[in-house]
Formats: sequence, structure tokens, C-alpha cells
Amino acid sequence: MLEELEIRALGPIHHAVLRPARGMTAITGETGAGKSMLLNALRMISGGTAASRLVSPGEDEAWAQGIFAIGGGSSVADIVHDAGGSVEDDEIFLTRTLPAKGRSRAVLNGRSVPRAILGDISGELVTIHGQADQLRMASVGRQRDFLDRYAQDDALLDAYHTAWQRLNDIDAKLRGVTEQESDAMRKADYLRESIERIDRVAPHVGEDSELRTLRDRIENAAEITRGVGGALAALDSSQMDVDGGDAVGATSLIEQAVQSLRSIHVQGEYAEVAERLDALNTELSDVVFTLSGMLGGDDEAQDLDGINDRIHELGELTRRWGPTLEDVLAWREQAGYDLEDLDASPERVDQLRKERESAYEAALSAADALHEARAAAAGELSSRVGDELASLAMSGASLDIDVQVRRRPDSAAAGDFGPLDASGGDDIRFLFTPFPGSPKLPMGKSASGGELSRLMLALELVAAERGMNGGDDFAMTFVFDEVDAGVGGKTAVELGRRLAKLAEHAQVIVVTHLAQVASWANAQFVVSKTVEAAGGDDGANTTVTEVRDDAREREIARMLAGSESKTSLVHARELLESSAL
Repeated sequence: MLEELEIRALGPIHHAVLRPARGMTAITGETGAGKSMLLNALRMISGGTAASRLVSPGEDEAWAQGIFAIGGGSSVADIVHDAGGSVEDDEIFLTRTLPAKGRSRAVLNGRSVPRAILGDISGELVTIHGQADQLRMASVGRQRDFLDRYAQDDALLDAYHTAWQRLNDIDAKLRGVTEQESDAMRKADYLRESIERIDRVAPHVGEDSELRTLRDRIENAAEITRGVGGALAALDSSQMDVDGGDAVGATSLIEQAVQSLRSIHVQGEYAEVAERLDALNTELSDVVFTLSGMLGGDDEAQDLDGINDRIHELGELTRRWGPTLEDVLAWREQAGYDLEDLDASPERVDQLRKERESAYEAALSAADALHEARAAAAGELSSRVGDELASLAMSGASLDIDVQVRRRPDSAAAGDFGPLDASGGDDIRFLFTPFPGSPKLPMGKSASGGELSRLMLALELVAAERGMNGGDDFAMTFVFDEVDAGVGGKTAVELGRRLAKLAEHAQVIVVTHLAQVASWANAQFVVSKTVEAAGGDDGANTTVTEVRDDAREREIARMLAGSESKTSLVHARELLESSAL
């Protein structure tokens, strides 16, 4: 929801601040006062193109900023975060600076961003229905999205998108096999030979390190035996054939010390020291056991040449697919998967063609289910829009939604998806008939700006009643311009009533010349122009002022009769009172 729009040096507006109501806000004023500049400011902060001629004469730049309140779970927050920004207090600031010369600058929450980011965010927050903006709904994609949201066919869309993605994946594999068969075969041969070589060696993780350690032990066996033997003789002579027979090892000497201390029958620390020596002897015994296992092994009997050959084989593998054996085995596993995809044998091609045919049929089936939902929703939507148009004094006007299944060929080979695309298998067109006898023509080519604005109002009313805003009321701001063109009398009253009805679910801002429309608003702003002493357009200054109570009655009276006579003021008061009922 738009909380505040601030403008500086834009056309005749030197400075203005607009704080629209939560429900419906009317913007009124004399023709030529500058109401269009408010819409230009909204288009600026929405990332639209902006011409430097909009900068006020004598100023270096124009500036506009919109402050929007968003819900905690709004998708807008995700867009802001993706752009590198953050959301504080559930508010975002969209700012645009337009220099008299040079390129404009877009800012999101104080951070410069590409202009397209403002467009992405404002697309979730603001919808402008004016003469320059109606063509957006004329696009086939927007019409299809609107119909899908009305049909509430998310589950069917998800099912189709899943089937479509599977079809694309299989199709890519089949084309890769058939269109690049020679390259695929060469790569498949390389993968197959590499896998066979790795499997033939059959390494295991860490085997090369284990073999190098074993080789070191064999090559230094004499030195190891001498060193370990000496250590064992010093610790426990019984483990070795020691000359002299009377040699005593460290473990025996410690044991003697323990026994000597325990023979003392006087109180003191002797027993504690004996326990410590006993624990030390236990640890030495473990060391003796470990050292004894290092002697008398059969490392010397190993085939040193065979070990070196094995180390060389493993080295060749790590050199080509390493740097470690773990990397070699991981490469071999992935190569197996890649080989399955590259296998261009007739059997593999035939299998992929069958899988592709099955995926194509599944996608067609999902598209058919989606078509049925769209066709049913199209009839209901057309009827409800027709009812809304009748209430807007456009009796006989209609919106026909044409949902046609695209022609289906007998078969679709690899790379040919027949009638299907990412959106399904339908051609969807919104055809508007503004008055009886008029041909059905695509939206944007069949009506005036006012008629199209009322059609868009009808669509938005139906969408609001359908809950197409996802249940998040006031998440969207709708701006209507020219919606009152060619309207008067009772029709104007009903137009105001329908805008107020839409404002029960969304923020509505309407630029209007009709008192019957403005009287329904929760807030009203008057755009007025004064000409300074310098005279001419260069001396004009436009102000935007909220009117309340008596001031609003006078503005409604001016809109009704062009003056503030007693009669027009009475009529204005009656109109405001009746609209508030």
C-alpha cells in the first residue's frame, strides 16, 4: 500500500506530498492543473521511462519517492533481499532522480539499483490503469496469467510444469545422442576405456599411502630391527637374546623398586610413590608389547618390485584423474552416469525415444487438464465481467475470453514440442466488445481510454471478489485515470460506488473530474495551479492539497457547478452524505 508520494521539481510541481487513504483517494482539480504529473511520478518510481523535459524549468533534476507498506510475508521482501537490500519496519522506499541532462538514477531503500528492480517491485505493489498503461493487459502473457489466477489452477499448472520439464530434459538427451552422435561416441569411448582401466586396477582410498609406508619399512628393515631390538633389550631383556644372561631391563628394575617401597611398613608417601611406579611399569609393558609386534614381521618377505609396480599404477591413475585416489574413484562414478547419457547405441536411442514419447503424452494430458480448467473459468469470468460492465453503464459491452487448443500434429520428433510451450497448449485472447454491433477485437485495439479503464475496473472488481490478491487485502494499489471519460449522471454515481467497493479490498487512487465519483473517496486531494508574477507556463506552480470538511464541500460544489454558490454547496453536502451511506 502506498503510504506517501513525494515529488520535487516535476513539471509545474515544485514540491508536493501526497498521503493517500487506506481505501479510496480522489485526485481532483481543474483541467491542466498538473494532475498528470502525479501519474508521471508513480511511473517514475515504478521504473518507467521518463523524459528529461519533465524536469521543472530552471531546475537541475526532478525527484520522486514512494513509501510503501508491505506485509511480513510479501514476495516484495524477497525481491528486495535479492537486490542486496533489506526491509525495515515493513516499509520500502522507491526513489527516482531524473536529471535535466544525463541518465536517471533509481534507488531502493537508499541503495542504488538498476531501474528494472523498481519495475519488479512496483509490479507487485502498483497497477496503473491509464491511457498509457492499458497496453500492458493487452499482452497475451498477462491475459493468460489473469485467467489462471481466476481459475485458481495452481495444482494443474504445477503438474503441467513438472511434465513439461521432464519432456525437455529427455528431449535434450535424445537430441544430444542423435544430433551429435559422432562426438558423443568419441566421448563415450573415452569414458568406457577410462572406466575399464580404473576398474582393472581396482584401487581403494588411501592405498598409495599405505604402499609407500610398507615400502619404507622393507627398504629400512635392518635399521628398524636394530633400533627396535635395542629399545626392547633396554626395557625387557627377556624379549631378546641378550649376551651375558645377567642383563636386567627397565621393567624389571622398576618392579624391584616397587617391591622395595612396598616393604616399608612405616606411614608416609611410600605407598603412593609405589603406585605411581606401578602405573609407569604398566605403560612400559604396553610399549614393550607394541615394540615386540614390530619385530619378526614378514615385511621383508614382501615383493618390493611388485609393490613399486603397484605404486606406479596408482600414480598413473592419480596423474590423470586425481590428485588423490578418492578423486579418481569419484570421477569413475560420475563417468558411469555420463556414459549412460552418451550411450548412442541403437538400444539406447530407442529407449530414449520411448521415454520421450511417454513424456510428450504425459505433457499433453497435463495440458488437457489445464485447458479444461481454463475454459470453464473463462466462461465464468466473461459472465461476471459482463455484469460489472452493465453496472458501469456499458450495457451490451462484453468481454469474451477465447481459449483455443493449438493444432496438434500426428507426432512430434525430438526438438519439436508441437502445440506445447512453457505455458501449456492453449492460445488465449481477451476480446472486448465495447457496444452492441461492434466487432470483437483484442484488448487495446477496440475501445477508448475511458472504456478500457472501466473494463479494467470490472476485471479488478471480479478479481477482488474472487480473492485473487491471495487474501492479503490492501497489498495492491490501483490507480485509475480516465475511468470517468464520457460518464455522467447516475452512471457516475455507480462508477464511484464500484470504485469504493474495490477499495474495500485494495487501495484505490482515482483521478477524476466528476463530483459523483470523488464523493465516494475516503480522502480527496486537489491539484491547483497558480501563475506567478513572471507569467506564462514557466511561472506556474502546482500545489497538491488535501481537502476536508468545508473545504471538501467547496471543491465538490466547484466540480458540480463550477462555483461555490449556496445551491451548489447544498448539493455537494447532500452528495457527500449520500455517498457515505
